[in-house]
Amino acid sequence: MPGILNTNKKFREHYEQPILSNQDEQVSKRLKRMIRPFILRRVKSDVLKELPDKIEKILLFQMGEEQRKLYDANLQNLLYSLRNQSQEEFCTGRLQILSELTKLRQLCCDPAMVYENYQGGAAKVDACMELIQKGIAAGNKMLLFSQFTTALAIIGDALKKEGILYYMLTGSTSKETRMKLVSAFNQDETPVFLISLKAGGTGLNLTAASMVIHFDPWWNMAAQNQATDRAHRIGQKQVVTVYKLLIKDTLEEAIQKLQEKKAKLSDEIISEGSIRDRMATKEELLEILQG
Repeated sequence: MPGILNTNKKFREHYEQPILSNQDEQVSKRLKRMIRPFILRRVKSDVLKELPDKIEKILLFQMGEEQRKLYDANLQNLLYSLRNQSQEEFCTGRLQILSELTKLRQLCCDPAMVYENYQGGAAKVDACMELIQKGIAAGNKMLLFSQFTTALAIIGDALKKEGILYYMLTGSTSKETRMKLVSAFNQDETPVFLISLKAGGTGLNLTAASMVIHFDPWWNMAAQNQATDRAHRIGQKQVVTVYKLLIKDTLEEAIQKLQEKKAKLSDEIISEGSIRDRMATKEELLEILQG
């Protein structure tokens, strides 16, 4: 229904900012009244009474010294660039900014994704491998999601070194192979399924898994929830534990805080959300990057 909530800019001024920043209950109630006649929302817990619980855990890790140096250097370069841009330059240069934000996210995962000869270690990869090994020892099968196929490849190499069997599904996987992998994972003893977030966000039934690992966060919480639902859905007999792996004092932690802040508004409005929605002004992005 285009126009019912005005433009994105007006919506942010009249509704989002008052509700999120000022906790304005009157504005929240007015928004509810406006959208209530047009939204029919089914909550999974109401519809699927017999579905086991879903437990969500956020795990925070510290970077090693070498990884932190690279991250901080790239962050300071981006901050310097932003501070010296006008709002007009900021708007026209969004693609470059998106590229720099992606680089920061990759540095949180493993600097080897950005710097070919990097040998300094990656805190999150090490922690992820430890989590996987503990999960397997406890008898769990697991799904691991990432937005980066390069991250999946790095984890895949680490699994091979440990002799851990896994399947991998990315956007380049054919539809036929995709279905074969899903069927095999649900029936055999392979404990790990590596899946790119875009390729595995919908259309997969992987209820053999009782663990879900989100290796890297992104602005769109709905995409992560859809990925989790590959395991937490009809047919699941076990409690599903969802782990979100974050590097402390980085863009990743800022993303998580932003998602928590927006959760209250998300309960009122069904929205996809993206990084572009959070880049309305240079000041807003600076606030996110600076924590």
